[in-house]
Amino acid sequence: MTRGQSKKHKEKNDAKLSQTPAKDIVEDGRDVEFASEFADQEYREAQKRANAADERAKQHKQH
Repeated sequence: MTRGQSKKHKEKNDAKLSQTPAKDIVEDGRDVEFASEFADQEYREAQKRANAADERAKQHKQH
């Protein structure tokens, strides 16, 4: 091994990524962020249908 390749202190060089605090995480089954100003009419209609389907699923789940 050459200089700088030792495994002894390898983990000290790793940069840590910041994490979202647990209190700020909203779990609704969706993991997509999308700016509405970039949406076209077809996308907006698809979103309406998806939201309606989600509401029907919630109502069905409660019964």
